[in-house]
Amino acid sequence: QVQLVESGGGLVQAGDSLRLSCAASGRTFSTYAMGWFRQAPGKEREFVAAINWSGSSTNYADSVKGRFTISRDNAKNTVYLQMNSLKPEDTAVYYCAADSISSDSWRYAYWGQGTQVTVSS
Repeated sequence: QVQLVESGGGLVQAGDSLRLSCAASGRTFSTYAMGWFRQAPGKEREFVAAINWSGSSTNYADSVKGRFTISRDNAKNTVYLQMNSLKPEDTAVYYCAADSISSDSWRYAYWGQGTQVTVSS
């Protein structure tokens, strides 16, 4: 089992950058693929990015390709989401999830509580 805690969200202007972090508990973090999802008000949760256990393989939603980068530090039990060139449509609660590299949310067994990202125009 793994517990996930996100941090790094906030209010920024369009064009700014933010880095989200997701700290995981448990000694088996390095065996889990990890993902980021987001949910805007009134919308369904959507896939953002995912990374395999070693960091050698990543997967991105088309809407964030070239702007967001997912990475991980297994020594720190942490996965990151670097978000550049933020747009107002990136405004959402961002969730960290564990145990898949898929874009399908139902494949993920563990979820964090989320961190709010708000991008003003």
